[in-house]
Amino acid sequence: MKTTLAIFAAAALALAMNSTASAKGCIKGAVIGGVAGHYAGHHGVLGAAAGCLYGRHHAKEQEREHQRQSQQHAPSGQGKM
Repeated sequence: MKTTLAIFAAAALALAMNSTASAKGCIKGAVIGGVAGHYAGHHGVLGAAAGCLYGRHHAKEQEREHQRQSQQHAPSGQGKM
């Protein structure tokens, strides 16, 4: 029951955020962390919170890397015509 509550709380928190990458990372991390925490000693809420934080962090890193790659591949506008 606590795990379910933690997952719904994390999902509500994720929906309140502006960035979709952060929301996706939080939801996925909260679900995985909640399940892992539940089976590792009935700490589903703690696992969901930690999973949400890690998921947000990982999603932000991926977004930065994607932006960095798209900037490197963008034409500079000084090519031959």
